[in-house]
Amino acid sequence: MVRLETDRLILRPPTLDDFDAWATMTADEETMRFMGGVMPRALTWRAMMTMIGSWHAVGFAMFSVIEKSSGRWVGRLGPWYPEAWPGTEVGWAIVKDCWGKGYATEGATAAGDWAFDTLGWTEMIHSIDPGNLASQQVARKLGSINRGRGQLPAPFQDSVVDIWGQSREEWHARRTTAGV
Repeated sequence: MVRLETDRLILRPPTLDDFDAWATMTADEETMRFMGGVMPRALTWRAMMTMIGSWHAVGFAMFSVIEKSSGRWVGRLGPWYPEAWPGTEVGWAIVKDCWGKGYATEGATAAGDWAFDTLGWTEMIHSIDPGNLASQQVARKLGSINRGRGQLPAPFQDSVVDIWGQSREEWHARRTTAGV
């Protein structure tokens, strides 16, 4: 089982024990504003099972994010590359009461390292709604730049997204320059 640790977080594949917290997050209107809207529990179940299935089928998907200090599930983030997606993505969603703590950046940095170094990715993108200023800030902190408007596959084809991203070389150069 893959397990990544940062100073404050544990990243691990999702389990059934995460479902109630995951469903609470996806039922929150503000949290889901830029991710297709509120999801009922039944749809959240399917989405979570997709992540769990992806771990088994292709060896990666988004991680459950666990806060070390409390043991609490606080979000999901990590590598994601479904059929017809515009690129190899590292995405994030953190529960609202943990916004502003830097968890998305901290976790996405660990997930980006893992995607480039273990999965062998050559690029990393983030599909971000143009109105999602907080996620744009996370992308900037990761060293990504806005590459312009992107197109998601059906059934998300009507979503307006900008594709932020960087190459493996840019990622490693930034990490080396920053002394990380």
